Amino acid sequence: MAALPRAVALTRLAVRRALADLDRGRLVIVACSGGPDSMALAAATAFVAPRAGLRAGFATVDHGLQDGSAERAAGFAEWARHQGFDPVEVITVEVDPADGGPENAARSVRYAALDDAGERNDAAAVLLGHTRDDQAETVLLALARGAGPRGLAGMPERRRHYRRPYLDLTRETLEQACAQQELDTWDDPHNSDPAYRRSRLRALMPELVEVLGSGLQANLARTARLVADDNRVLDGLAARATARAAGADASLDVGALAGQPRALRTRVIHAWARLLGVPGSALAYGHVQELDRLITDWHGQGPVQLPGYIEVRRDGGKLLAGPRALDL
Repeated sequence: MAALPRAVALTRLAVRRALADLDRGRLVIVACSGGPDSMALAAATAFVAPRAGLRAGFATVDHGLQDGSAERAAGFAEWARHQGFDPVEVITVEVDPADGGPENAARSVRYAALDDAGERNDAAAVLLGHTRDDQAETVLLALARGAGPRGLAGMPERRRHYRRPYLDLTRETLEQACAQQELDTWDDPHNSDPAYRRSRLRALMPELVEVLGSGLQANLARTARLVADDNRVLDGLAARATARAAGADASLDVGALAGQPRALRTRVIHAWARLLGVPGSALAYGHVQELDRLITDWHGQGPVQLPGYIEVRRDGGKLLAGPRALDL
């Protein structure tokens, strides 16, 4: 019997480890675009899931942004049916490029579609094909925009029902696995379109590797993992501090936070803002800075305006939140 090619073995092993904690009989859904990363993931899941007593489903999202996208999605869905996936879904979405730019808009509607597919089918997990290369790019983009530890932690291996089995595997390994299994894949032209920041960074990566060393992607991915470990500890401490400091009247106890380290205070501020209904993605660095000043540098300044028409003011030993008065 011929030996299993190493790249194929690595893809299957990563999926097996990612699914090891799931109960038998549960459904896992592969999110597949048809690219080498997600096709390698689909092929590995088709092999691993039934041997682990799991059911494997398949979902591909058609963004409708390119000619022939519907036909391509239908072709990959037909392949999935032949591989034994059930259910197999082609989800058609509409992308509004004005909604935060084409990259963010496509990502938002894609995850909303996958959320719906996971919930509708009672899936235990939705698998994503992001690689170590994707993680490295995510960390560099976070550095470029001045992100804090949450951004530098990159993409988590698990969040809610999403799992990323391939964050320790390279894009090259997955391309090899597809070639070794003779899988038909599709290279999305957006991945090399200079209109997109990630695409421009991807084109520059070989030059960065030449300057900074061949271990660049691995080191960036390791940095993300280490920062994520630290975040879990600090987030746990912040959750306990938030429970002590946040009142039922949309208030925050200044005395409970003033003496805490800044890293802890700012996490509590983030958590409290989410409790107030401020979207996490809308809370900017400047908002957090001004709220922190109400705690540690209070000298009678006025209220802080937050997204969602919320304002926060200090009254004695508390921060109080309420609706912002609108200028009509």
